Amino acid sequence: EARLAPTSDSDIKVEVWLPARGWNGKFVGVGNGIWAGQLSYFAMGEPLRRGYAVATTDTGHTGDGMSGKFALGHREKLEDFGWRAIHEMTVTAKRAILAHYGKPQSRAFWTSCSTGGRQGLMAAYRFPNDYDAISSMAPANEMTSLMTQTMWAGYQPNRAPGAALPFPKIAMLHRAVVAQCDADDGLKDAIIGRPDLCRFDPADLQCKEGDGETCLSAAQVPTMRALYDGVRASDGALILPGFPRGSEMQLGALISGPEPFPVATSYFRDLVHAVNPGWDWKSFDWRADLKRGQDYGGKTLDVPFSGLAPFFARGGKLLLSHGWNDGLIPATNTLAFHAGLLQTTPRAVSDQQLRLFMVPGMDHCSGGEGAWQFDPLATLEAWTTSGTPPERIEATRPAGTPAGGALSRPICAWPRVARYGGSGDANDAANFACVDPA
Repeated sequence: EARLAPTSDSDIKVEVWLPARGWNGKFVGVGNGIWAGQLSYFAMGEPLRRGYAVATTDTGHTGDGMSGKFALGHREKLEDFGWRAIHEMTVTAKRAILAHYGKPQSRAFWTSCSTGGRQGLMAAYRFPNDYDAISSMAPANEMTSLMTQTMWAGYQPNRAPGAALPFPKIAMLHRAVVAQCDADDGLKDAIIGRPDLCRFDPADLQCKEGDGETCLSAAQVPTMRALYDGVRASDGALILPGFPRGSEMQLGALISGPEPFPVATSYFRDLVHAVNPGWDWKSFDWRADLKRGQDYGGKTLDVPFSGLAPFFARGGKLLLSHGWNDGLIPATNTLAFHAGLLQTTPRAVSDQQLRLFMVPGMDHCSGGEGAWQFDPLATLEAWTTSGTPPERIEATRPAGTPAGGALSRPICAWPRVARYGGSGDANDAANFACVDPA
């Protein structure tokens, strides 16, 4: 256990777990969720069991993760959360490894999701020598833009009377989306394999006389259209991307409250607009407040896609992944970040050191209708050991889930997609090939 104070206002708690026997010579850093505030014990056990030294941090404050108030009047604590605590944790862990085993780790890996995914990207950006290979799943990046997207999602159902969708309507809507877009990947299996092809229009469900509850009202249709279409300014210009079709079930967490999701509301109310105590989220100006949020925290919280060149230059490997059904962080954000990386990274580098895997039917970090269990750490191990980038990862859905029985599917390196061969068990990954998209 360590308590670190790189500034006079810092109080960063760290734990480093070292295998008493059977250390494999390597180190894994694990991250946090939402606004952090806790040590991520739940993520430490598996790497430790497999012989890794592993470390976690609370990022410099204690809390439930839903509020950013810890940083009000404490800018250094925001810096600790944004980037500094992960580096301090990593330095501390490597010192503990050297002191305990008498030699340094042979490799350092990062593997985490959500805020932890952003933390991995931040490590690559600010401290490119900290980790040799990084798995960044569903990264909450750029965080300031995500805060605006979350405000947009919470605003739409509260913008007018009758605009909200109760959960039965969300479930009905999701079933309709799956019914229309399930077969776009060539296989009808209750999993949307190609959300990028799905053109479902909520207006198709608009109520007609006598429809009862199996439809959307005239006020509810624009709610869902806005969530799919993305954040738009008052002149209609697109500012930020929306959520893919298929993400409706988790989106319920963002659109079911009387105000937007507290993680984002807290950022703007408690931090960005702290000097304006009369601020009301209903007055949100999508273009102006996006910029205010970026001006306040962008340099601390956001990772630009143009900033990873030093990480790649020293041989670092980046594994990006995102569930298509994620209703908390739009999968479109990671697609955009990856596209930016391809534009700013030499082809010879990205071919060998960068991969993106989009996971059909996967929710935020885990769960969902598709095959969502896979092993990013093992993928990093194989990649760094062989030098061969992954092109296909086998994923499974465990038996007994609400989505159905056990199945396995390949996840393909973007932009390739999984295609059923037409014979054999459609629940067996062996009967699928990764192919170029139509």
